[in-house]
Amino acid sequence: MKIGVLLSGCGVYDGSEIHESVLMLLALEKAGAETICIAPNIEQHHVINHLTGEEMPEKRNVLVEAARIARGKIVALDQLNIEELDALAMPGGFGTAKNFTKWAFEGAKGEIHEGVKQLIRAMIHENKPIAAVCMSPTSLAKALEGTGIKAILTVGNTDKPSLYDIAGISQAMESIGAKAVFCDNEDVIEDDINNIVTSPCYMMDVSIAEVYRGIQKTISKLVEMVVLQTETEEE
Repeated sequence: MKIGVLLSGCGVYDGSEIHESVLMLLALEKAGAETICIAPNIEQHHVINHLTGEEMPEKRNVLVEAARIARGKIVALDQLNIEELDALAMPGGFGTAKNFTKWAFEGAKGEIHEGVKQLIRAMIHENKPIAAVCMSPTSLAKALEGTGIKAILTVGNTDKPSLYDIAGISQAMESIGAKAVFCDNEDVIEDDINNIVTSPCYMMDVSIAEVYRGIQKTISKLVEMVVLQTETEEE
């Protein structure tokens, strides 16, 4: 079982959320999956000083930065053979809303990177499961905009503390065709029609242990979807 892990850089404020990325890779290995880290070979929107939160006067490359998490073993998105993948996993971080889309600046109206859009659409078209956590469901919603596919997605709920506008993000996803639902931080939302599973993770004000439990459940469901899809194709 080969599962792609789509990274948007390295660091919560301008790339992939590192905790979520590493915990996702760990959960996938523990589930018996072989992982293929993937990232587009593009310039980051900007670079953030993670100590101060201030923008830095420099440029960085998403693929090069993502290679830090992948320990150098990574495939450029435009070099990826989708036929090698059985599923796709997407950690969160602001990179998904800054480098994959412009959601962080323009909301649901912002553009999405063409390669990311085509990868997501191809996975859905070929009935290959996708897991997305934290802010990554917004990239799914944006990629599927205009397709008529009403993906069921979550970015959390409004019952518990969060640094983000969960209600606003949910409404924005619905404005472009998704069905947004609320769920608790360690719960997962399953869209069995489209083979998508999502969970809030750090969209909520939670601990790393809580994030890991959510990711474990998400990956467990993703693997279950892969097995079921494989069995269906063999019948």
